[in-house]
Amino acid sequence: MSNPARNLRVTVLAVIAAALAIAAVAPTAFARDKMEPAPQWAVDAAKIPTPKTAADAKAVVLFDEYLITLDEQNHAVERERSAVRILKLQGREYAQCAIDYDVDEKLNYFHSWTLTSDGKQFQAMESDFTDRGAASYAVMQFTERLRTVKPPAGDPGSVVVCETEKHLRPYMNEEEWDIQGSIPVVQEALEIALPPGGHYAESWRKFDPVKPTETGNNHLRWEIKDMPALDLENIHAAPPWGALAARMSIKWGDAAVKGADNQWRALGLWEEKLEQHRADPTPEITAKTQELIADAPDLYTKLSRITSYIQKNVRYFIVVRGIGGWQAHYAGDIFRNRYGDCKDKTTLLISMLQAAGIRAYYFHVDSRRGIIDPAAPSLYGNHMITAIELPDGERDPRLMARAKAVNGKTLLIFDPTDEETPVGLIRTQLQGAWGNISNGADSQVLQMPVLSPEAAGLTRKGSFTLMPDGSLSGDVSETFIGDDAMNERSFIKDSDSKDIHDSLEHGLGADLTNLTFKGFEFAQTDDLTKPLKLDLHVSDANYAHTAGPLLLLRPRVLGSHARAVTDVMEGKPRTYAIELGHTGRFQDSFDIAIPTGYVVDETPDPVDVNVDFASYKSSVSVQGNLLHYEREYVVKDVEIPAAKSAEFRKLQSAIMEDERSTAVLKKP
Repeated sequence: MSNPARNLRVTVLAVIAAALAIAAVAPTAFARDKMEPAPQWAVDAAKIPTPKTAADAKAVVLFDEYLITLDEQNHAVERERSAVRILKLQGREYAQCAIDYDVDEKLNYFHSWTLTSDGKQFQAMESDFTDRGAASYAVMQFTERLRTVKPPAGDPGSVVVCETEKHLRPYMNEEEWDIQGSIPVVQEALEIALPPGGHYAESWRKFDPVKPTETGNNHLRWEIKDMPALDLENIHAAPPWGALAARMSIKWGDAAVKGADNQWRALGLWEEKLEQHRADPTPEITAKTQELIADAPDLYTKLSRITSYIQKNVRYFIVVRGIGGWQAHYAGDIFRNRYGDCKDKTTLLISMLQAAGIRAYYFHVDSRRGIIDPAAPSLYGNHMITAIELPDGERDPRLMARAKAVNGKTLLIFDPTDEETPVGLIRTQLQGAWGNISNGADSQVLQMPVLSPEAAGLTRKGSFTLMPDGSLSGDVSETFIGDDAMNERSFIKDSDSKDIHDSLEHGLGADLTNLTFKGFEFAQTDDLTKPLKLDLHVSDANYAHTAGPLLLLRPRVLGSHARAVTDVMEGKPRTYAIELGHTGRFQDSFDIAIPTGYVVDETPDPVDVNVDFASYKSSVSVQGNLLHYEREYVVKDVEIPAAKSAEFRKLQSAIMEDERSTAVLKKP
């Protein structure tokens, strides 16, 4: 379920839900083949005035209503009625209604009309509708389809109304109500018609719970009015849109239990049942696992060999159908076919770990931090990874991505789809995020750790020679670890030599405006357990600038840690958290041999700024004929609240001032 202001989500789990082929559906199930007048609800909705608060919007949702009707088997039929008024030419996109359907989601009908400001009506005919696959990614083969309509006469002032009805997946007991979009909503409602003896549960995200009214026997209705748009257009370094938008989850059947912890447990049990016996190791899996871990001296080595095998030998590719969007293939099939999606790779990893005597669990997460809310239980999320149970007392410092479960066990979080991240680490988008562990009665919502600064970073060292004419040349060595190494390795893997050269040249050119890029060399690209190294050979024909008898130069030769968070730096009020990127320790050390006949006359003052989420310090010194620049930037968190905008501004101002600072050379 979704809001027309966002043109409808493709699925609740866009990445997990995938499939092979779709049966053809007769066009008459979707659109009228002859003109009919708009229904009365549409005429009434079109009369709703545009509120003054929406006057500057591109479009406004006048009315949006869902009705979920359940039978005694808890199978659901969902109807949506929506009306959108186009206010500007750019608002036409918000009036293009869409609905997704699949082999397990029969689409009963899809109708649309346009009611113009001068009282005319136009109905969308079959030629106005388009069907296509719900995803265009080469690695995903979906049965899921998306049907859209380009409404006739969709001009400013017109109201586009749409009505759809479909059968929801029979194995699902939950729907998401996306109550906030990128344009305002005047009136919206959700109704649920329960069977005799039926019950429901609800959870709310970023919105105070609304009490439903009982409009009939076992028939409940939630209404919301005047929902503002969520506009992030000029907000920089903000959390993902879906982490900030208001929504509500409605559950029925076995999922309808009271209390957040109980709901998370019920969801974990559902997923565990769905994957039951999928991860059972076959003799082939067991034999391969024993071969991999033979003579392994410790747990880390065992985990590293198994995870590396899956990363290198199981290609990320999705070929599934219907419930296969949620349910993994059997481990034996994944092992034999050498491909699978996130839940498949997790299944094979759990299977191989089981063959090695190590317990592991399915961990349902989202690839974007902040999407899953521990206070709002739901299946909202797009990714499956692995939680590995560590033995009591295991203290290997390489196994950093640890979380403590409610049962007291320590779990190591690992994503087998991250082909460039070694076991023990997780990428920054997962750090601090929440997910749901499937572990029987111990199923729970669990927060992933934010790794220490020692887990990632870049150490850069440069040795340069400055000539009297201001030209600079030298060698630079860079060492990447953690997320920084992962990003570089991913780039190398997906690029040819020319692309790599051009990208490096473009990046270096931001600091060396008259750059001559002589070459580069990477080392240790394939061994994820080791840092990635890069050697560069550069020169700049006009690095230092003459001012009479003086030479002016920037001690910071390469690299920038300044963040372009314009609204914060301009002191504008901030509502949303500020994304810092990722934790890490970043160090630069540059030596510049000054030309014969010159001495250092002035150097920038040292910088030392320390706030609770980061620190930055730099210094410039003279060592013989060398001008030595050194700095360290330490990021301790991935996200900070808006209340710390002043501290962020203080930090960034110091970084920018330091990066622009100048040293002065003169002839004695």
